[in-house]
Amino acid sequence: MGDARVAVGPEPLDFAEVVAVARNGAEVALTEEALKLVGEARAHVEELSARPTPVYGVSTGFGALATRHIAPEKRAQLQLNIVRSHAAGTGPEVEREVVRALMLLRLRTLATGRTGVQPVTVRTLAALLNAGITPQVFEHGSLGCSGDLAPLAHVALALIGEGSVRDVQGVLKPAAQAMDEAGITPVELGAKEGLALLNGTDGMLGMLVLAINDLRALLTAADVAAAMSVEALLGTDRVFAADLQALRPHPGQAASAANLRALLGDSEIMESHRGPDCTRVQDAYSLRCAPQVNGAARDTLAHAELVAHRELASAIDNPVVLPDGRVESNGNFHGAPIAYVLDFLAVPAADVASMSERRTDRMLDKARSAGLPAFLADDPGVDSGHMIAQYTQAAIVSDLKRRAAPASADSIPSSAMQEDHVSMGWNAARKLRRSVEGLAQVVAIEILTAARALDLRTPLRPGPATAAVVARLREVVPPPGPDRYLAPEIAATTELVRDGSLVAAAEAVTGPLS
Repeated sequence: MGDARVAVGPEPLDFAEVVAVARNGAEVALTEEALKLVGEARAHVEELSARPTPVYGVSTGFGALATRHIAPEKRAQLQLNIVRSHAAGTGPEVEREVVRALMLLRLRTLATGRTGVQPVTVRTLAALLNAGITPQVFEHGSLGCSGDLAPLAHVALALIGEGSVRDVQGVLKPAAQAMDEAGITPVELGAKEGLALLNGTDGMLGMLVLAINDLRALLTAADVAAAMSVEALLGTDRVFAADLQALRPHPGQAASAANLRALLGDSEIMESHRGPDCTRVQDAYSLRCAPQVNGAARDTLAHAELVAHRELASAIDNPVVLPDGRVESNGNFHGAPIAYVLDFLAVPAADVASMSERRTDRMLDKARSAGLPAFLADDPGVDSGHMIAQYTQAAIVSDLKRRAAPASADSIPSSAMQEDHVSMGWNAARKLRRSVEGLAQVVAIEILTAARALDLRTPLRPGPATAAVVARLREVVPPPGPDRYLAPEIAATTELVRDGSLVAAAEAVTGPLS
């Protein structure tokens, strides 16, 4: 189905492994250590279940109903009830890659042996992933406390052969049918398993890992866009000098400035206005401060990566089974650590996009573009050029600014005030996904516009790196000319930004960029 199998055991997964399974369809393989730990923990749970003394999550109800002792003959029904009742999501269907990330991360927590599930449950969840069966999960339902309850419940529902799934071809069908076709037997849940399948931060974490993966690439693309715009607008690269950047030693800023220096090297356009006849004193902030903004975004991303790595090393459940056999209640399911960085990342996504839009607008304004035609139009007045492409950027940026407002600052109590403070981390993750997508589109429009502006500087030639970006773009987007249908060109450029093609074109000249 894709990449080589990813080993799943008690050890943390890395970002590349999550992306491989979630996005690229890689299969998983449970390690022997995982199966050993799962078996040992299950033995503890079954021993506790046989005792007359109530144990939360094993022989009691849940949440506000935790004080009720459940008789042994009703415990199997209890597990079915918690899965069915909690599968209460609504709204648009969540993307396949998000559901696969959620499934993988719950599988990895189960594989730590800290949850007390049956070995067959772990094997069946792995089998669903490997068969490409994706439970239908919906947009709304998680408060990000007690983990992502509703989304995980929809996955657990498929494990027991209920609810709807999409098969490997994406066809929607009943879970029981898809599992039968794949030769997978539904699970009969035992004591505690309902909770163990639902109590995780896996949806939030999966979306965080995917967003980090995408933002790493987008911030490099944002530097490419900034370099092209500086060049097209006859800006200066002197402000990106290493000794000036070292006066403010933020690592992200240094990396971004180094990218800009490499991208602008050996440019005829830059050389054309270095002489004493150049009257410009200093560039606008959107040019001069690109390393400060794109660099601060990198440093924010580095903090989010630190939090994500810690969460990937966690075993989230309530209660948990400790190595000595104790089953203890805890609050590790609270999504605050993930929710905060999901919200944090939405801020630089909006701000990097905002600066990108300002550079695009400058290239289109005849009064500020250092000699470029109005709106980069072939025949201004008859042609509109890229006028409305900037409108599109502005509309997206406005949306991203709204999405930069934190979800995690909100809390609505639930479960009869037992769960009286929640993280809203799932909501933070959902809006960050849209922010990442919006940033890709805004950066793409800047690159599309800057490439047109660089072509209009002929006979002066851009530097080898930015010229390589323009050449790659010209494989799918024609050079300047009269007005034409612009939406497909924006979509094609966005895809080249997303898949890394434009950055790769630059790196073929510069070597690896940060």
